[in-house]
Amino acid sequence: MTRIHPTALVDPQAQLDDTVTVGPYTVIGPEVKIAAGTSVGPHCVIEGRTTIGRDNRIFQFASLGGIPQDKKYAGEPCELVIGDRNTIREFTTFNIGSPGGGGVTRVGNDNWLMAYVHLAHDCVVGNHTIFANNSQLAGHVEVGDWVILGGFTVVHQFVRIGAHAMTAMCSLLFADQPPYVMSQGQPAQARSMNFEGLRRRGFSPARIAAVKAMHKALYRDGLTLEQSIARIEALTAQTPEAAADVALMVDFLQRTPPGRGIVR
Repeated sequence: MTRIHPTALVDPQAQLDDTVTVGPYTVIGPEVKIAAGTSVGPHCVIEGRTTIGRDNRIFQFASLGGIPQDKKYAGEPCELVIGDRNTIREFTTFNIGSPGGGGVTRVGNDNWLMAYVHLAHDCVVGNHTIFANNSQLAGHVEVGDWVILGGFTVVHQFVRIGAHAMTAMCSLLFADQPPYVMSQGQPAQARSMNFEGLRRRGFSPARIAAVKAMHKALYRDGLTLEQSIARIEALTAQTPEAAADVALMVDFLQRTPPGRGIVR
């Protein structure tokens, strides 16, 4: 049985593994590469320099690899790279990168990206994330592992979201959101830490207690960002088990540009 529907238009130069399935009326361009086990639904468009890994499931009407929505783009050879085992739902739009942002839009592994999600040029999405319907990322946004974005979350360009963070529905992010933080609002404000998510991922009570101490240092004790970082760094000596969690938070905070700051 053929794996490419006879109504699909697949360019002869496209590189598709023999196990890839392509649904009716889908269009796949000449520079596309798709690895084993991936399924592409009907009425999709996959174009540009797009590389898609193994065992992804791409639903109908997805548009992947389109040129950036950037007036400066002049046809440079930029890319979209998607990893393995991602679920990409209906009407999603992922653009290739731009010369001013490294040239690559990148999606990791095991992500669940729901309907109408938009990834603009040069976005970097980690692993095991969940983007609910209509989550929208502007250009150059970075999203860490295990992040959950509530429906209709909108993220301003160049904003970073740290690992294990979560946003509520209709949140609007203008500032960096540190790891573990839960935010809500327009603009988004920090409300708590993602404690339930951490428990589900196997964080020990000691590690969760360290995350609680980070929240207190950042949001409860009236400290400056520099003072908060010093307080958080000291947690490694108090809770060696949480050393990697502390390092993750400190590195994120130290890389936040002063003009943008973090969600408060």
